[in-house]
Amino acid sequence: MDTISEYNCVIAQCQDLFIKKTKDYGTAWRIMRLTSITDQLYIKAQRIRTLEVKKVSKVGEGVIDEYIGIVNYCVIAMMQLELGEEGDENLDASLVEAKYSEKVNETRDLMLAKNHDYGEAWRDMRISSLTDMILTKLHRVKQIEDNNGATLVSEGLNANYQDMLNYAVFALIKLGLAEKAA
Repeated sequence: MDTISEYNCVIAQCQDLFIKKTKDYGTAWRIMRLTSITDQLYIKAQRIRTLEVKKVSKVGEGVIDEYIGIVNYCVIAMMQLELGEEGDENLDASLVEAKYSEKVNETRDLMLAKNHDYGEAWRDMRISSLTDMILTKLHRVKQIEDNNGATLVSEGLNANYQDMLNYAVFALIKLGLAEKAA
């Protein structure tokens, strides 16, 4: 498989889970502030790092589930950035599905541009390095949030969420999620 096929395969699985959860729970995530979404992403990334170090999970879910969670929480964050924290808490499932696709398509386009420039360097990276990159981005996002969204020369929140989503997809590809679904 090529990168775009692997990427799309991973995203399809993440989106399928997201839409099913939307049908089960509605859009309860709409009440979350961006800072809470960032903290949820941090919990997931930190758990992955802990599992990478300890090599044992005592609650059953492994790193694949957590990386999928990172993908989906990044999409939630990007939707919240666009929709605002205030507003209708109950979004129609078809709107959510369309917004999910829109955010992922924008992020995939960014990945393709960066892959062109970086020569798919992520393929030679360790999965643990992808985890650390996500954690680094989360610390940056927390700082931007603490600065009320202001940056002097750095990328904003959306770009950081996009990078984290792409790192999580890369990790899922390296973990074989695309191959398992193919």
